[in-house]
Formats: sequence, structure tokens, C-alpha cells
Amino acid sequence: MSKDIQLPFETLAWEGGVDGHVRMLEQTLLPAQEEQLIVDTVPGMVDAIYRLAVRGAPAIGVAAGFGMVLGIREAGPSDDILAVARRTKDTLDASRPTAVNLSWATHRILRHLEGLLSEGAGNLSHDELKQATLTEALEIYEGDRQTCAQMGLLGAELIHDGATLLTHCNAGALATAGMGTALAPIYTAHAQGKRVSVYADETRPLLQGARITAWELGRAGVDVTLITDSMAAHVMSEGKIDAVFVGSDRITRNGDVCNKIGTFSVALAARHHGIPFHVVAPLSTVDPALTSGKDIPIEQRPAEEVTEGFGKRTAPMGVKVYAPAFDVTPAELVTSIVTEVGVISSPSLESMEEALRLGGVSW
Repeated sequence: MSKDIQLPFETLAWEGGVDGHVRMLEQTLLPAQEEQLIVDTVPGMVDAIYRLAVRGAPAIGVAAGFGMVLGIREAGPSDDILAVARRTKDTLDASRPTAVNLSWATHRILRHLEGLLSEGAGNLSHDELKQATLTEALEIYEGDRQTCAQMGLLGAELIHDGATLLTHCNAGALATAGMGTALAPIYTAHAQGKRVSVYADETRPLLQGARITAWELGRAGVDVTLITDSMAAHVMSEGKIDAVFVGSDRITRNGDVCNKIGTFSVALAARHHGIPFHVVAPLSTVDPALTSGKDIPIEQRPAEEVTEGFGKRTAPMGVKVYAPAFDVTPAELVTSIVTEVGVISSPSLESMEEALRLGGVSW
């Protein structure tokens, strides 16, 4: 079977040459509207990333790579192109601090540009450097698509025919440039002819599970049932869940997993009920600089996302709000982490570092 599973939608893509733009599905309007957003400036990309028009760690990384192109192409003939690149990186990195794929992609572009300008390569014109930047960003895009396909194949081996799975938030095609992280094994198993059903947590407060996961699974022909976050443990207790598949926005070297708020609760419930808890994420999601999840910066979201979700106020005026966007699931609750280089069972500092070595990642 081909690794390339075609889905009836595309998350984002670059259109045209260096003077082109990014076209992305405007995810804040789903599921009511399917509209394409055109992004052709760095401020436009920062806005798209911050307000979740594009979201999901791998997709944010791809978008940030394209954002570097948008910034670097504005360098004039007399500008220091490296200085422009560094300013662009700083601007993009500040848009969402938790998803490490963002800074991974901007660093990769900057490092590539620095390499081209190193001793012996300083005769390249600005136009050639801008084209080289676009080429590198497109390689990030294509690499993510291939990584998703590989994780799909590896993760599908963990899914038996007739399995019913639970997922939290959205780690599907709409979170990547390919067919997803946590949903990639599900799409692959479905394409292999396995009968697979999915329970999707709605994922408060922005309802990525209700608005996005349920939408894309349904569009792909996968049987999906929507539940509220608070129902997950009850559904497990009824014996309806065979395994949990989630994605991640950052994983530390000891195997601690940072994902959308509410994931930790799902992992605790899964452990209590003896249900495998699988994380699917590329090595670009691993932050080798951090040993423990305690060191991960957790993004705080605006109070209005809780008190006035989607325009309707549901809380008293003036009430205090605490709105972390992510939580950390300790490695001891994780059955496996599925990466493009293999499945890491019972992740630990040793097994994570071995996977990083296999992937050529240094720390």
C-alpha cells in the first residue's frame, strides 16, 4: 500500500515562487465554513499562528518556515540579510512559546542561511539566498508529510481490526502538512481495511476536538463519536476504549509529554483502566535542551476564551480565570511514543536519547 494517503482537504501550502504566498485552511471557522486564508507577510503569519488559524505543532513549524521566507524576502540590496532573518525568527518565535516545532523550524532556516553565508559562500546574491530559503522551507513541508506517513505506518501496527480509540484535541491532518500525528495511524489503519472507530473529546475551551477532529475524521470516512472532556473516564469504565492516541507540542528528553490541556487527565484515566496511552509525534517535537516536563513554558491564553467562548458569555463579569493552554503528562503514564524512527516503548531518558541519536539530533 502506498504511504501517501490522500485526504479531501489540505492544511497549508506555499503557492508561487519567492514572491508567492501561503494558502491555508482558516481553522477558526471550522466546521461551519471552509475558507482559505492567504498569508503574504510576517505580521499576517504571526496573527494566523497566534489566533489558531493554523495550529498543531508540526503545522506551526511548517508555517513558521514559510514565515521566515516572507521576512527574508523583504531584505533590500543594502540590508544585512542575516540581521533580517534573525529579527524575523524572533518575531515568529514569540507568537506561540510552547510548540517547539516553531522555533525548530525558524532555527533550521536561520542555520541554513548562515551556512550559505559562511566562508567561501559569500558570493551568493540576495535573490539566490532568498530562493535557497524557500527551498529549505519547502523541504520542511515535504519532510513533515513524509514523517506523518511513516508514523502512520508504525502506529497502525498498534491498532487491531475492530479497535475503538480515544483522542484528545486535534493531532490530525489539520495539525500538520501531511495526514497528522495521532490520527495518522488511524487513517492508515482505515486505509488498510481495518475497522476503526474513534471517540473524540471536545477539548475545552476552544473545542478543537468538536470543531476540527470530528470534522476531519468524518470527512475522511472514519467512524467518529463526539464526547465532552468530562465523559472520557466514564466511557473508559464502560469498556468502550481499546487505546488512546494523542499528539504533542513538546516532549522532553525523559519522555514527559506536553499536549493540549486535559491530556494529563486522559492519561490518568487510561492508566487506571489499564488502557494503552500512545503519543504520536515527530522527533522535531522533542526538545533535547529540556530534561523534564517541569521546564516546559506553558502558554497562557486570554480569559475571554473561557468566559466568552465563541462570542457568548458563560461566566460572571469580573470572575478570575486561569487558562493554561497545555499540560504535561509524565513519562510513566505513557505506553509508547511513536516517532518517524520507531516506536519508543515505556519512554525514559535512555530510550529517548537513543531515538534522538537514530534521528541524528544532537543536544
